[in-house]
Amino acid sequence: MLRTALRNVLAHKARLAMTALAVLLGVAFVSGTLVFGDTVASAFRNASAQSLEDVAVSVQGRISDDGPAQGAGGGRTTVLDTALANKIRALPGVASVRPTVHGGATLAGKDGRPVNADNTWQNLATNYLPDEKGRDSHFPLKEGRGPATDGELALDARTAEKAGYRIGDTVRFATNGPALTKTLVGTVSTDDPRATAGGTLTLFDTATAQKLFLTPGHFHEITVTAAPGTDQRALTAQVQSLLPAEGAHAISGADLAAKQSAQITRNTSGLTKTLLAFAGISLFVGVFIIANTFTMLIAQRSREIALLRAVGASRRQVVRSVLIEAALVGLVASAAGFALGLGIATAMGPLLNAAGSGLPDGPLVISPAAVLSSLAVGVAVTVLAAWLPSRKAAKIAPVEVLSSIGLAPAARSLVVRNVLGTLLAGPGVLVMLYVSTLKTSKETNLMIAMLGSALTLSGMIALAPLLSRPLITLAGKATTPLFGVSGKLAEQNALRNPRRTGATASALMIGLALITGLTVAGHSAQQAMGKEATKGTSADYKVTNSAFNGLDPAVSAQVAKVPGVAAAAPLTSGSLDVRGHFAVITGTEPAAFDKVANLEFRDGALRDIVPGAIAVSTEFAEQARLALGDTIDPATGTPEAGKKLTIVGVYTKSPAAGEALGTLGDVLPHTGTKKLDSILVKAEPGKAGSLEHGIREALGNSPLLKVQNREQIIKADGGAIATVLNMMYGLLGMAVVIAVLGVVNTLALSVSERTREIGMLRAVGLDRSGIKQMVRLESVVISLFGALLGIGTGIFLAWAGGSLMTTSMSMYETALPSGQLGLFLGLALLIGVLAAVWPARKAARLNMLRSIQAH
Repeated sequence: MLRTALRNVLAHKARLAMTALAVLLGVAFVSGTLVFGDTVASAFRNASAQSLEDVAVSVQGRISDDGPAQGAGGGRTTVLDTALANKIRALPGVASVRPTVHGGATLAGKDGRPVNADNTWQNLATNYLPDEKGRDSHFPLKEGRGPATDGELALDARTAEKAGYRIGDTVRFATNGPALTKTLVGTVSTDDPRATAGGTLTLFDTATAQKLFLTPGHFHEITVTAAPGTDQRALTAQVQSLLPAEGAHAISGADLAAKQSAQITRNTSGLTKTLLAFAGISLFVGVFIIANTFTMLIAQRSREIALLRAVGASRRQVVRSVLIEAALVGLVASAAGFALGLGIATAMGPLLNAAGSGLPDGPLVISPAAVLSSLAVGVAVTVLAAWLPSRKAAKIAPVEVLSSIGLAPAARSLVVRNVLGTLLAGPGVLVMLYVSTLKTSKETNLMIAMLGSALTLSGMIALAPLLSRPLITLAGKATTPLFGVSGKLAEQNALRNPRRTGATASALMIGLALITGLTVAGHSAQQAMGKEATKGTSADYKVTNSAFNGLDPAVSAQVAKVPGVAAAAPLTSGSLDVRGHFAVITGTEPAAFDKVANLEFRDGALRDIVPGAIAVSTEFAEQARLALGDTIDPATGTPEAGKKLTIVGVYTKSPAAGEALGTLGDVLPHTGTKKLDSILVKAEPGKAGSLEHGIREALGNSPLLKVQNREQIIKADGGAIATVLNMMYGLLGMAVVIAVLGVVNTLALSVSERTREIGMLRAVGLDRSGIKQMVRLESVVISLFGALLGIGTGIFLAWAGGSLMTTSMSMYETALPSGQLGLFLGLALLIGVLAAVWPARKAARLNMLRSIQAH
């Protein structure tokens, strides 16, 4: 039986090719993900280990705002100062001490455009610490020298090249506020993964870095290098004894490395699990192809199997033979898939970095676990998919099959399958209808939605053969009048074996159902975010800080003076806790806000909001049982917490105002940053399209400044969703590709199965073009059937699950993107046409006489 299995694999190489390709692609996804996860984790660990290579002790300080407000640091300080650094330096066993200051600096390129402004967390800044020779070993010089005075800086070589700067150029940048300029005196190299993955590195002398990010004489971190033979933990204890009781702690280099390694493992495992989930979807789709292939091969080899039974092969041996054949196919395909997965793993890093992921460079890490897991998954999936066909093969009775050569196999009943499908789809639909009544996205609700989606999809897969008859018959109403005999034959061929048609269509349905569900949910969320971004406001521009550091309250007056600006309303936000009900309170200047907002007041008016008076939304008023004239204490814990705020108005909740609205003077002291969140700008008539340059110039043209018009606000709010959707499309695309292979495979095997029939059709007058047309139409009908099931199921799941979005998006409503849904149907039509190219040519080239003689 082993020799028989080997012979069958070699004898049906072409027929098993598509199955092997489906397994290959699925395993490539799995192996690529595993190797990529190991590679990224290793690269992060290597970068971390390299940065901690000489670190025996790290002293880290907690930032406080208790210091004097000096420089751009705004009074931020730590207990780590020069005196403490000198004390640590004097300890026995200390070889060197490196006190550092960390921050962020976003550069403007030589062309004036911000560099990496959308990922400011990658734009690093720190102090350059030269030794006696004027060099810093942490940042090897490539050109020029290190910064030594307040007016100088250095950049890493990649950043300088990207921004277009050369030694001696004046560099414009921003750390937290207005633009600053300094002279570029040197370029360095760095292995920091954030900088090497698209970020920037800016170096200042220590005094300048302290002025920009802290206060003079203070540091964020002090790293200690030990003399040879010094015990790290003992040295750590000595350093800890020098530290104050609060505000700083010391950790050994070994413990810090272990801590960072554990954090890296946690961070990368989440990405790996997400990618593996999509790889699992691809393999699940491949199961339909594998099962279809072996079912058809067994039907075509029924005479051979009968002969084996007749000469003494037991049912168990027949099953074993088919499973061995499947295992061999799976093993070969998995080995090839693993090799392809290495290419996927290599390409994945640059693709994610292009989206700002900040992954470090590093060599591929191929672990034995990744190799064994990939091969095991591929073989296991192939064998499991072939198990049911093997059971069917074992049930072939020798005498019955030998006496029915040339007859079509008897149609199998679908009763059990239909009952099972109903038992799955019915509860699944009911669960999703229940989900549509839920209004919060808490974890339990999400789990219920996932269960309902899984049941619904499983039920639709089981019911696909039952649903194929009415839908394909309906399609035949169009194909027969348009294409005559070829159209009628295509309809009958698709209906001949509902199980096969259902399995082929289900593979395509799964991918399109998931893609459609994501598309509908994403499109609906984008529309909701766009509405929320502009609802309740007529502002033409919104000014914010791209690093989320806020804006100085004084800048709103500067914006208001720009020619063409009719009003500039500053906005900040704090928190209220009234009788256990939390609310966000917005602070503004009511007179200016009245010109950029469209609030609907149920009681009172916007002009009634004066110092000591606020308005609340109707929802918050009902939740906290508030009415006009009530007074509340802003529960902020600040010295002004006892100040009373009187409610003078109630308005319909608006994204522009939140749950409560007060004056800037009342709210600003209770915010975390004491800064503005944004400025809404209303332009004078006819000036709405020409104010951006003037606003930027008025605010110092800082690279951190973000000035957006209404269209840009809507696009920016939906941009993150669009990015996620594009990534999901790419991940689910593999499942669709495998489904296409399934259509090709089914048609090719079906043509082989119907060789005699095709010969008879040729004999009675159907020409080669008619044969091709028949196969193409069959492919198109099956593809459109799968697409309709997938799109319909995806829309239903997106509608039912959309209610979970209403908590975070109050204006969320299910909206169908008709253009994209039409594109999916067009894609299914194209898939049907392309998938039939090879099978149609194969069918048309069959020799008429030999085909009639075929068994």
